[in-house]
Amino acid sequence: MKRLFDFTVSLILFVCLSPIFICIAILVKIKFGSPIIFKQVRPGLYGKPFSLYKFRTMTDEKDEKGQLLPDYIRLTSFGRFLRKYSLDEYPQLWNVIKGDLSLVGPRPLLVEYLSLYTKEQSLRHNVRPGITGWAQVNGRNAISWEEKFKFDIWYVKNQSFFLDIKILFFTAYKVIISDGINQPGNATVESFKGSNSTVGGGNP
Repeated sequence: MKRLFDFTVSLILFVCLSPIFICIAILVKIKFGSPIIFKQVRPGLYGKPFSLYKFRTMTDEKDEKGQLLPDYIRLTSFGRFLRKYSLDEYPQLWNVIKGDLSLVGPRPLLVEYLSLYTKEQSLRHNVRPGITGWAQVNGRNAISWEEKFKFDIWYVKNQSFFLDIKILFFTAYKVIISDGINQPGNATVESFKGSNSTVGGGNP
């Protein structure tokens, strides 16, 4: 039922929002050049890698040594606008149609984090990752990694169709009010360095 719901809703949104996709793609091309889509390998269900799609929000500016400049410099006002209203996430509807993602589930993080998770934290990969999730409606990037994993694991242990619907409604509200977009003191999100503690719980 979840997969059928994901596929149907994503396909409808993908078709209906295609004019907006095209407009954003044109603006990204003008602002950043090519490529328009940012593609990155992320771990999916049971850690199986897949390519995640997003609209680009940062430039490729580099220093004299050829190293990319810090995120806060490369993240433009247009990029912040896309992130503020989650417009950069729209291409992930194609990930959902393909079966890489679900509409709701723990957010797919970086592949290099896999070796840093505790046994409990690794449970987040027991379900298909999602465009939005329980952690996203409970603080998004404004909460710590420990708190995010706590909410992710709670979702894995308590997932249901009605919980997914609840999360989707909460997500729409969070996007409208632009809540929890950035981690305090950072332009994006600080990298996960690992944890020695086991997390769980996260009751609503």
